Amino acid sequence: MGINKDSNGFTFGFAVVLVVAVGIVLAITAMGLKPFQQENVQQEKIQDILSAININVSRSEAKDQFYDYVIDRVALDYEGNVIKQEDGKIITLDEGQEAYEGDPFNVDVQKEFRGLPAEERSYPLYICEKGGERFYVIPMVGRGLWGPIWGFVSLYGDGETIYGANFDHKSETPGLGAEISLPMFEDQFEQRPIFNESGEFASVRVVKAGNAGSDPHKVDGITGGTITSVGVDEMLKRTLQIYIPYFENNKNS
Repeated sequence: MGINKDSNGFTFGFAVVLVVAVGIVLAITAMGLKPFQQENVQQEKIQDILSAININVSRSEAKDQFYDYVIDRVALDYEGNVIKQEDGKIITLDEGQEAYEGDPFNVDVQKEFRGLPAEERSYPLYICEKGGERFYVIPMVGRGLWGPIWGFVSLYGDGETIYGANFDHKSETPGLGAEISLPMFEDQFEQRPIFNESGEFASVRVVKAGNAGSDPHKVDGITGGTITSVGVDEMLKRTLQIYIPYFENNKNS
């Protein structure tokens, strides 16, 4: 008996086979592309780290120059203690408990920000040298108006003054909040102190556009991008203060 191609059963069965076949093809394609996607993400991350110390290279060149400038990388816990890597795992020096497996470079700060309490996250720190001078690069993540924002901020070796900064976003509005990724906004952070004259942590505040004036602890936010600007302000203060104990301990050692 022949197959009735006009029947509902044939139509339904054909649709199921077609969906399954397309699904298999897409899954195989995704698996094949995954290594390339991961490589692109890694290269972009390296590019952003180098950009924070004002080394501007293409994404394809970034990986080759990473070790020319990044001399070490560590992860800190919530209290600013160094988390030591040992036998492929990272354990806290003081408690001896496993905190994160693998290289601090592989800490997904965005994923941990979304899924872990602040006390349970790992905080990577990149120790760099350029022109005989030391710099520290700190990755950070926060919330904008429509989605996550993130960035890399570098400090001079004294841990007190910002050397460079770059920020990015997932879905902020073009011409408004999206302008946090432009030099006109990022360049304001250069040479800004994060401690006040009394030696207290003050961060660098992102205030309403036009209101920063000559205050060294304030930069102008994005006109029309108030919520995104507030997100950068919160992200900076929350993240930088985690690293303060580390810098203080290094000064005393």
